[in-house]
Amino acid sequence: MELSQVYFWTSTILDWKPLLLHHTSKAIIVNSLKHLHAKGKIRIYGFVIMPNHVHLLWEMIAMNGKEMPYASFQKFTAHEFQKELRSTNPSLLSEFEVDEPERKYRFWQRDPLAFPVNSKTMAEQKLQYLHLNPLQAHWNLAKRPEAYMFSSARFYESMDQEFNFLTDYRERF
Repeated sequence: MELSQVYFWTSTILDWKPLLLHHTSKAIIVNSLKHLHAKGKIRIYGFVIMPNHVHLLWEMIAMNGKEMPYASFQKFTAHEFQKELRSTNPSLLSEFEVDEPERKYRFWQRDPLAFPVNSKTMAEQKLQYLHLNPLQAHWNLAKRPEAYMFSSARFYESMDQEFNFLTDYRERF
């Protein structure tokens, strides 16, 4: 990923485990996005947090120290997942143990998918896709996009400011 380029980005929990079912895990994701946004490292145009993956329409604005913001996002959230599970659900934590020299636990699958978004039409297509994701029959998480709590759909439906880290994509395209 390059700085100043908008991407449709998908990161999946290891082995598609439903780690993000609980509000606590979703809050970890939201807090990381808020933090990186507040530091001026990312701009977020849309998101949805699903039970086992995250879709973001976002832009890397500046390096976070020596790393790209997406790497900081994954590192921070993994650390917080580990901390949370260690205190609340050690048996689930053990499901994320890996035999890797640089870490004991892995929460995110390697190589998240990142597709450059270069037009307003493409941004709208990706936003529609991520906002409709919770409505798919196999998820059935909401009846309407704006009814799903962990998504940017309400922001675009009614300019709801609950997720004050969001930027309207029309400001970019």
